[in-house]
Amino acid sequence: MNDEHPNLAILQRFDPSNMAAASDVIAEDAVFHYFNPKLPDLQGDFIGPAGFRAFFEEIGKLTKGTFKVNPLFASAVGDELVFVHSKNTLVLENQKIETDVVIVFRILHGKISEVWDIPSVYTPKQIDLSAR
Repeated sequence: MNDEHPNLAILQRFDPSNMAAASDVIAEDAVFHYFNPKLPDLQGDFIGPAGFRAFFEEIGKLTKGTFKVNPLFASAVGDELVFVHSKNTLVLENQKIETDVVIVFRILHGKISEVWDIPSVYTPKQIDLSAR
């Protein structure tokens, strides 16, 4: 079966680096759950398109614009869930960090309604940039 699941097509329109363009695929009451003990100031729930935008703007500021989401794999699970494996990169406190992330999206009625962002915070690959 080669038919692409419709929820994967919706996720292709979700671009964290351009949240203005992604707003039409985020439900007004959508919730983005973020938990990361290494970034406690960002932990919490972010609500609706404005909340999603605020999260990505804040992580952009914190990392001085170096935060990048690099999706590697996505799979639809049933009619409402999609999981994505991403390898995110960022520079934080003069450390280039590359970390695996699993993101679970709930998509209802053609819009993202809930997201759980689960970063691998204890085994990231770090490169010291001060030695350069």
